[in-house]
Amino acid sequence: MSNQVRKAVIPAAGLGTRVLPASKAMPKEMLPIVDKPAIQYIVEEAVASGITEILIITNRGKSDLENHFDRAPELEERLLQAGRQDAYDEIVALTRMANICFVRQKETKGLGHAVNCARSFVGNEPFAILFGDDVILGETPVTAQLCQAYEKYGLGVVGTKEMSPWKR
Repeated sequence: MSNQVRKAVIPAAGLGTRVLPASKAMPKEMLPIVDKPAIQYIVEEAVASGITEILIITNRGKSDLENHFDRAPELEERLLQAGRQDAYDEIVALTRMANICFVRQKETKGLGHAVNCARSFVGNEPFAILFGDDVILGETPVTAQLCQAYEKYGLGVVGTKEMSPWKR
């Protein structure tokens, strides 16, 4: 078994209740951060970390995530006809960043169940779990730092963030 992390799982099947009412009609992972949806930042981080295979766990109402990473021939043709080569190149590159697959979680039963839906995808390989609403920008992607630690020590690694004490 290789110590290199090539696969990532992105659980994105939640109901988005923390960001209601914005997530009532749009998946929270598709909410824009400046000019890109949050999920795109997550996928770009995975790719920048050397990950080539990505599985996004979705549920009903999340087809926008699949559409975002799929080809759009009519749009692409319009962009080319309008002389917008840069925009065309950007949206085509989005579809080629990695091998992105989707699986639908039939029932929303929590994070553990969602990750378990990825069992056949990951097999017996090491993998990263990235959350569709946790965007952390840095010079070296956090996922890359975690993958490097795993590859060095061969043990599971968890990224944590210090929080202020919780008060009731």
